[in-house]
Amino acid sequence: MKSILLKNGHLINRGAIEVGDLFIRHGHIEQKGGIIYRPSDIEIDCTGKHILPGLIDDQVHFREPGLTHKADLYTEPRAAVAGGVTSFMEMPNTRPPALTQELLEEKYQTAAAKSLANYSFFMGASNDNLGEVLKTNPHTVCGIKVFMGSSTGNMLVDEPKTLEGIFSKCPMLIATHCEDEATVRRNETLYREQYGEDVPIQFHPDIRSAEGCLLSSSLAVDLARRHGTRLHILHISTQDELSLFRNDIPLEQKRITSEVCVHHLYFNSDDYLTKGTQIKCNPAIKNSSHQEALFPALLDDRLDIIATDHAPHTWLEKQNKYFSAPSGVPLVQHSLNIMLEFYWQGKISLERIVEKMCHAPAACFRVDRRGFLDEGNWADVAIVDLNETWKVEKDNIFYKCQWSPFEGHTFKGKVKSTIVSGHLAWHNGAFYEEKKGERLLFVH
Repeated sequence: MKSILLKNGHLINRGAIEVGDLFIRHGHIEQKGGIIYRPSDIEIDCTGKHILPGLIDDQVHFREPGLTHKADLYTEPRAAVAGGVTSFMEMPNTRPPALTQELLEEKYQTAAAKSLANYSFFMGASNDNLGEVLKTNPHTVCGIKVFMGSSTGNMLVDEPKTLEGIFSKCPMLIATHCEDEATVRRNETLYREQYGEDVPIQFHPDIRSAEGCLLSSSLAVDLARRHGTRLHILHISTQDELSLFRNDIPLEQKRITSEVCVHHLYFNSDDYLTKGTQIKCNPAIKNSSHQEALFPALLDDRLDIIATDHAPHTWLEKQNKYFSAPSGVPLVQHSLNIMLEFYWQGKISLERIVEKMCHAPAACFRVDRRGFLDEGNWADVAIVDLNETWKVEKDNIFYKCQWSPFEGHTFKGKVKSTIVSGHLAWHNGAFYEEKKGERLLFVH
């Protein structure tokens, strides 16, 4: 592999920003800080730019196998890398779903051949595959995914005996999608009786309600507390759920952790009037009181991680009526830009963005030597020009679905280069794909 020397950048790491150099060799950070005089194959002048650890997105849906008309393990990792995301953890609700060790391993083999970014895949839980779940290797797989509410792919786990078995016997991190199924179905019936199939999209947060989220999240927390389970609740979207989480101990000591997604921070229910089904997702984007409660909880560490829940569908699919339009939003290429917009608004510091999108995912999942600009770590790096403005347009959207809810929007801050496991994978608007990403490993 080529050695890389980054010169005179603003290095963001472990809550501090310092101007200095970074030297990368054999895929790893060999030297950091100060002025480095080392011969290198590639030298990049980072004057005036910021050097971040590569982002780790712990929740994406890249749709392969079986749904590759929407996305796949070639297109979406490229989009991620263009946005400074160097590692992803992908969900099991593909076709077929990853419910056996063999199907799970097939996804890893596909990613090894195609993915420009580093990768891991969750093992899926169902109502009848506990034996397969318990075979999962915690050193090579990020966690177990339990859908405690049905979403795209309908992998609902709703039998109390099954949930007790998973939470009591699984030694690994369990990541949950929490929406109470009975509540959602009851609300769907009420709105169908009034509107038929033409339910206006603005009622989506009433159907997939805050009440349903809280009921399901509370059940997950209760199960985890009773059994001592390592629980990670995904995409928290309500003010009501925030009291479930602690902020009085360090992340590394928490047994129950949480995630917030960029779209729940950025949008609220008023945006359905202009974005419509483009921003239909599960759990739903809710009203401004919920949206406004999420940011303080992120900053005071009740919410631990920022992710995307990147979940693309084709534009044509999204144009359907309410019940037929699938839930999910393509976001992984623009997640850092969304957070930089909050930075420019004075809502969050660069150091905290790095903490929540790089350090915290690595710590939460115990990712081996990633998420920090530390000597000896894998060289996952994003170089960002904070002052460059650019408009999201069709020709610079790299998702296979070729649309974004941010199309036409101008962001301030642009990822100029992305280094994945020591390989310069994205530089000045071009991809370099001669080397693929690495499989993430975990230290337990």
